[in-house]
Amino acid sequence: MTHYGKIQSYDATKGAGKIAPEKGGDALSFNKSDLQQQAQEPRVDQRYGYDTRQIDGGKVHATNLQMEQGGSNRSTGQQG
Repeated sequence: MTHYGKIQSYDATKGAGKIAPEKGGDALSFNKSDLQQQAQEPRVDQRYGYDTRQIDGGKVHATNLQMEQGGSNRSTGQQG
């Protein structure tokens, strides 16, 4: 099942970041290798779709992150 969230932080030096789920809850960690478009670095507040998996100790980790197309480019001053 695909979840959606916005990038909360990303450290290009470490190749790691956090994504905040749209439905609430704790931010999930991810690594650069979890990005579908690895050549493009994520920016704060970009919307991504992602899957989850459990890692060591049962902690949930975001994986298969894919940037949602057209989300931030459609800003025309209108708010819904």
